[in-house]
Amino acid sequence: MADKKTFKVRQTGSPIRRTKDQRATLAGLGLNRVGRVSELEDTPSIRGMVAKVAHLVEVVE
Repeated sequence: MADKKTFKVRQTGSPIRRTKDQRATLAGLGLNRVGRVSELEDTPSIRGMVAKVAHLVEVVE
């Protein structure tokens, strides 16, 4: 089996005063606190979630 590609995302912005859908997207990515890092599978749906909250996260790897 081939290894699945992954990348790491770090939360840089607070979900306070953000819309409910942005908060839910952060939770779906496994992020809930500034500075938290989550390793995610590289799929189109995950990339779309990261793009939706791009102002709150940064791609580390």
